[in-house]
Amino acid sequence: MASLSNIPLFLSFSIPPPSSCNPNFKFKTFSHVNQQHSHNPVTNSSSLSKPKIWVNPNNPKSKPLQNKNNNKPSNSRNHFLLKFVQSLDSCDPTHQQVNAILNAFISDGVSERDAVFILDKMTNPKTAHIVMGCIRDRIEHVRDNGVVLYNVTLKVYRKCNDFDGAQKVFDEMLQRGVKPDNITFTTMINCARMSALPDKAVEWFEKMPGFGCEPDAITCSAMVCAYARTNHVDMALRLYDRAKIEKWPVDVVTFSALIKMFDLNGNYDGCLNMHLEMKGLGVKANVEMYNVLLVAMLRGKRHWQAKTIYQEMKSNGVSPDFTTYSTLLRIYTRAQFGQDAISVYKEMKGKGMNVSIDLYNVLLAMCADVGCNDEALEIFQDIKNSRTCTPDSWTFSALINVYSNTGKVFEAEAMLDEMIKSGFEPNIFVMVSLVQCYGKVKRIDDVVKVFNRFLNLGIVPDDRFCGCLLNVMTQTTNEELGKLIGCLEKANKKLGFVVRYLVEEQDGDGDFKKEASELLNSIDTEAKRPICNCLIDLCVNLNLPDKAHDLLGIGLKHGIYRNIQSRSQTKWSLHLKNLSIGAAMTALHLWINDLSKALESGEKFPPLLGINTGRGKLKNSSKGLGSVLQSHLKELNAPFCEAQNEVGWFLVTKEAAKSWLESRGSTKSVATLDSLVLSAPSMTLTY
Repeated sequence: MASLSNIPLFLSFSIPPPSSCNPNFKFKTFSHVNQQHSHNPVTNSSSLSKPKIWVNPNNPKSKPLQNKNNNKPSNSRNHFLLKFVQSLDSCDPTHQQVNAILNAFISDGVSERDAVFILDKMTNPKTAHIVMGCIRDRIEHVRDNGVVLYNVTLKVYRKCNDFDGAQKVFDEMLQRGVKPDNITFTTMINCARMSALPDKAVEWFEKMPGFGCEPDAITCSAMVCAYARTNHVDMALRLYDRAKIEKWPVDVVTFSALIKMFDLNGNYDGCLNMHLEMKGLGVKANVEMYNVLLVAMLRGKRHWQAKTIYQEMKSNGVSPDFTTYSTLLRIYTRAQFGQDAISVYKEMKGKGMNVSIDLYNVLLAMCADVGCNDEALEIFQDIKNSRTCTPDSWTFSALINVYSNTGKVFEAEAMLDEMIKSGFEPNIFVMVSLVQCYGKVKRIDDVVKVFNRFLNLGIVPDDRFCGCLLNVMTQTTNEELGKLIGCLEKANKKLGFVVRYLVEEQDGDGDFKKEASELLNSIDTEAKRPICNCLIDLCVNLNLPDKAHDLLGIGLKHGIYRNIQSRSQTKWSLHLKNLSIGAAMTALHLWINDLSKALESGEKFPPLLGINTGRGKLKNSSKGLGSVLQSHLKELNAPFCEAQNEVGWFLVTKEAAKSWLESRGSTKSVATLDSLVLSAPSMTLTY
């Protein structure tokens, strides 16, 4: 008979929905196997006429049945056979050695019952196959061509997670004309699953119909996990739905696999729904399941859900492990939940866990972003005192960034010296931090010096660095802008040209729009918005409102800014989130002009008009965009009021808006906003 590799794969195998199933068909469990698929090792003639049920000798529930059997080996015989098993497990895997032991221990023949007992107790797959062959040749009568012996032998391979060996045994079964049964396939499927080969489990499950075998409830339930791990979404969900209807057992491992499947497909709501269903079915979660769910929340940027899941985990008495804490740290640092991240870190320290340098660096970078400067210094000291890791270049870069954000030049320079003494060359991230630091304290000459120093070290400025340098220019007086233009021209010729065009107020709007458009097209996607924001801020500082309009229009055209304005029947809105001060004020005045035009044309206004600034603060500033906008609205005498129940929203009724717009008269240009922009930092892209 052909080997397994020649058996066709039944890809058409599927589990029909409950409504289409034969109502008389029932899944058979291993404890209730009918006469056709059972094995009785007893071979006397009186027992052949009765229904035969093979009893697993390891199953505690089988003892009452075994006690009724007068042919059961005595305890002394079992003790003798166990010693025999030990000898077989430890011998060389050769026919000569195995036959020698058989001759020494069992000279008067062996029954099929004894053979099953021996093979069931074995743990060495290298000798089990040989033992099965040698014993089979000594048994006077082997039922069903020896399928029981093969099944018990396959169990040894399953114990040892030796799937390749199990496949070879199965191929031999086919070659000898032994027909596999349900137990054969169940053992092979479980062996594949325990060997972390879910694709093989799926392959064997789908071969069952070709051998006339029907999967039972336990096997189908196990296959939910296998299909989920191989990302066969449709089949996994069909089997899972069937499991719920038929009340098959679904364990926490299967739910973990389903959650991971949804995670891999980017369906994070599916992950959360599966978690809820698991709780609804009364399945108790373990730390591995929670870790899988937290990783999904990390990937899906579901930071608030992650906090809720962690709280549930602790309330359920499940102890977090290193994977839990490391995942939470990455979630909290990415979301900039400063205090939550520090709390998790302290909890790890309290449990004596070793924190990797990567996690330390992630923490330090977050501390720089959210202003946890004291905590950053404590963490740096912990790294120095650690026996498991030492500071690397990223550690020093993060500390320099911490000092630069607060304008502590002396400390930043001292940290740079320590970095170099520790054997690390400064990189572009250090360059960015020092430029920010000197720019913050208005030491423009030092900005130029550090730029040239790093250029001489062979560090090539990238688009994000150019955004940083441009941000410094937005906070620099007009008299010193010329010093920085030269640096920009060395870093990016196109950007240097556009900035020089603005500063020197050259003529030719067509050339400016063309050059600005080509510039924004050429830079990295992540740097587009920060650079466009800074260019608009620079225009506002230089009192060039028309150029600010042009840049905002170019940004909208290229998709750098999206959905700044929205209209519905109930509200017209202006969305300023992720815009710098200059860009936000430019967008505001253009919106006001649009409203004035709508009023003049007799367009119908909705009941409410609103401005949304978001709820965050500007980077490296105690101010939020909302507070800056509120001050400017007062200067304009605009009737917008901060919403009580909607953070970051400023609202006005249509009546008040119309009255104010009418009092302004005709459409006006953007007012001078120098003080607004110079008093607050522009948006820059962090490394």
